[in-house]
Amino acid sequence: MDGIHDLGGMHGFGPVPREGHEMDGSAPWEQTVQGLFRVALAQRLLNLDEFRHGIERMDPLRYLEAAYYDRWYTSVECILIEKGVVTEEELEARTALLHDHPTTSSSPATPPDGPARPATRPTGRPFMRDGPPPTFRVGDQVVTRAMHPRGHTRLPRYARGKRGVIQRVHGVFVLPDTNAHGLGEQPQAVYSVRFDASELWSEAAEPRASVSLDLWESYLEAARRPGAERAERSQSI
Repeated sequence: MDGIHDLGGMHGFGPVPREGHEMDGSAPWEQTVQGLFRVALAQRLLNLDEFRHGIERMDPLRYLEAAYYDRWYTSVECILIEKGVVTEEELEARTALLHDHPTTSSSPATPPDGPARPATRPTGRPFMRDGPPPTFRVGDQVVTRAMHPRGHTRLPRYARGKRGVIQRVHGVFVLPDTNAHGLGEQPQAVYSVRFDASELWSEAAEPRASVSLDLWESYLEAARRPGAERAERSQSI
């Protein structure tokens, strides 16, 4: 979806400060948020694409003001409330209790439909699936679709409607666009696509630079060869 989270190519935010903004996730509250996310993921209370979409749905100003792991917590909280795992009232009551009694121990949440499922450690490539064979091959020229979905997608705005070349075929993986919305995994081939920086940024691009993106097949279509459209028009006359 289009939103403040998709900052690539946006202007007006000033220089990126290099000092004083280190994020190592070592603060106690950050470690707690990481643990909360891992438990929710292991118990299948949410999936990674739902989690990313939860961050995308944050209020723009709130998103810009929030710390990195604050965004993580906001997304997990939003999704668990939407799925009925916990209510806003329960969270407010627990927050008030911990505020008044900081040493109170916490117990893990249990999904409403039964006991928590045991945590499992992913092995290999956990999002790889069997599915339709890849359509494109290394060296094929492609164009990304100029789309503006209201839901989750992994195709950034700055790379839509742009011409690139297939650099690598990764295999078949879960499609985030459907997995984020409870529409199933609908696996597709994923490709590494190389774009000339000038194709993405025009005259503002660094000379001879390029950008490679991992993109799902439904984001792509075969590029017409230069002059093919003119040839088609001349044949129809």
